[in-house]
Order: sequence, then structure tokens, then C-alpha cells
Amino acid sequence: MDTAVRLGARFVSNSYGDSSACEKHYNHPGVAITASTGDSGYAAIMPPAIFPEVTAVGGTSLLPASNARGWDEIVWNGGGSGCASGTTKPTWQHDSGCANRTVGDVAAIADPTAGGVAVYDTYGLKNPGWQTFGGTSVSSPIIASVYALAGTPRSGTYPAQYPYANRSALYDIVAGTNSFSGCNPRYLCVAGPGYDGPTGLGTPNGVAALR
Repeated sequence: MDTAVRLGARFVSNSYGDSSACEKHYNHPGVAITASTGDSGYAAIMPPAIFPEVTAVGGTSLLPASNARGWDEIVWNGGGSGCASGTTKPTWQHDSGCANRTVGDVAAIADPTAGGVAVYDTYGLKNPGWQTFGGTSVSSPIIASVYALAGTPRSGTYPAQYPYANRSALYDIVAGTNSFSGCNPRYLCVAGPGYDGPTGLGTPNGVAALR
């Protein structure tokens, strides 16, 4: 992380969870840093997604629909979410059911069985060619790329706070859950109007939410 930023990176995507990750290496104001919330559902979250300076990216399933958008979007049941024990809540997060950092912030397509992304693999695996990939290892770089399209972050600011100031530029995800056993409070694992754990504030409608 430190080397990437030192060499000039202003948009950095992380698709892993590592309990040994150290927060200071992800604290880079003026740099958009995204991190996957994980693929194991509610409460299975770990660094770096839990760090306040990072945009924690959850996952959705995209379903064709006969509405104006052409799609319905619901929680992908594998995406991680939860209340991060021992991690300070950032000043821009105001949900009342978790005194600490709540994961996630925003989301993007992650379900490999309902959309996913098409990838042409030339690396030399057993089955090279077109494949479908999913998971929050897909949604995190998607959100990092939207940050890049939105423009260079303002010096001294944490881009993780941008969507909280631009909620109207996000599709609010209001259906689906990432827990079969439920949770308390409910919004930490079940989507509903406004903020929720699995999809945060929603998915970008264009780039304005991350500008």
C-alpha cells in the first residue's frame, strides 16, 4: 500500500482479508482505497475493510427487470457486513446500531451466478478463455474504477466519506440478506431503505457519488 501511494497511485483496490493488516498502511488522505468486505456473509469481516480510512465494498446480485433502469438489484448473500469490534466509527457514519465502524460503505455486482463479470483468462490455468467471476474481489475494483472516473480525490480528504455526502447519486438497495440466521440490529445483515450493512449506501448511479 505504502509503495503504491509513494509511486503515485491515487486509486488502490484490495481484494483480500488479513487479520494481521496494520491500519497505518491504509491511512493515506487524498487516495481512494477500496477493500472487499469478504465472501462469507454477515459478521465475517476483517481488515482492511474494517479500517475507517478505507471504502468497504459489499456485493449485490443484478437481475433483469422491466423497470426504467432495466435491472433489479438485491444483496448478494455472500457479501460481508457487520459491526467492527474495536474499530473507531468514522465521523461521516451515523447509523445508530453500531457504536464502532460499520461495514460496508457501498456495493457493486458480486454474484457470479446472477451477472458477475466476464473475464478472458490468458494466464495459463487449466481452462483459459472466457470465464465468469464474482465475489467482492470483483466489486472492490469496480468501485475503485468508479472513483478513478470521478476524478482525483481532494488532497487531505478520505474518499470513503464522499458517498455519504452524495447519497442521491446511489441506487438504494432495499432487498436481500447475507445471513440465514438473522442479526441484531436487523440492518446489519438485511437491506432496507437507507443505509444497511451488506450494501452500505447502495451502488453508484454514474460517478457523482464518488466525486
